[in-house]
Amino acid sequence: MNVPNLLTLSRFVLIPVYLVVFFEGYPKTAFLILVVAGLTDILDGYWARSRGLITPLGIMLDPLADKTMMLAVMISLLISGMIPWQAAAAIFIRDIGMIIGSAFFHFRGKRTVPANMLGKLTTVLYYVAILFIVFELSFATTYLWFVIVISFIVSVIYIIQFALLNANKAGTGSNSKI
Repeated sequence: MNVPNLLTLSRFVLIPVYLVVFFEGYPKTAFLILVVAGLTDILDGYWARSRGLITPLGIMLDPLADKTMMLAVMISLLISGMIPWQAAAAIFIRDIGMIIGSAFFHFRGKRTVPANMLGKLTTVLYYVAILFIVFELSFATTYLWFVIVISFIVSVIYIIQFALLNANKAGTGSNSKI
């Protein structure tokens, strides 16, 4: 356990805090909690890379924390009627699929693709969409759909990177199977 991993774990702690604040009727304050979570994401990544503290645990936990927080936010927005159920369903399918797939292959000894700039950009785009939704801007739902499409494209890129990463591993004499 190191500082970057502790920062990642703090994002898990912020999820119930976000939910309580949101459902107590303070969506803008809840959004600020989401921003704090996003800042810990930036900080843990910077700290891990700059100090050589990247760990397999961190590689797995970082995107899990991001996706879990995003799912909690989308559930809150769905329950409150701020986003359509179809958008929430698309986000849930994508994120739950990525979580289950990543965990499944991680525990089968496959190498995981670390979060990269495309994934981080997608997260930022979601934060902007949430900002638009919370502040009830007229184009918020349209923008959210744009981000959902982008997130599915990025997911396909991750899947291709995963396949290539593990194909290279298999080509080096490893007995691992997909």
